[in-house]
Amino acid sequence: MLPMKRPRLSAVQALPGYRLALTFIDGQQLLLDLSRDLHVYPGLQPLQGVAFDHAALGDDGWCVEWPELDIQIGADTLYLDALAQNAADENTRIFIDWRARTGLSLNQAAEALGVSTRSITRYSSGREVVPRSLALACLGWDFLQRQSNSPRAAQDTGRYIVTRKN
Repeated sequence: MLPMKRPRLSAVQALPGYRLALTFIDGQQLLLDLSRDLHVYPGLQPLQGVAFDHAALGDDGWCVEWPELDIQIGADTLYLDALAQNAADENTRIFIDWRARTGLSLNQAAEALGVSTRSITRYSSGREVVPRSLALACLGWDFLQRQSNSPRAAQDTGRYIVTRKN
């Protein structure tokens, strides 16, 4: 089994109900349900119907792609989303979802939440249960970002699109 510093896929299989069976190079297998995302994100809506079944590994395992539609989703995004969906507790789901949604780097996330980058790494991998105080800090950070007109600490991103404001 290979160590995995950054999420990279060794296999992907499209399943009924807009789900993906993901196998990562470290042997970890996760299921990811994209049914909600296919309805919410306009860039993924072309995958509704039989097109979803044509999911394939792309870029040597760094993404899942649908070549005929020119749609790719990075392995790191899929990994965080799958971890969040498969997390055993609500605090871990909140934290991993926050990481995926904000797009903050390790250093930015650590600074935003007042913890070490090592802690962010441990919690992001799902190896350790996220304390309730950290999950609440994520929710508080979101609230403060919505209340302020100042720029975010990271680029304003959605999970699957980047919107740049001039």
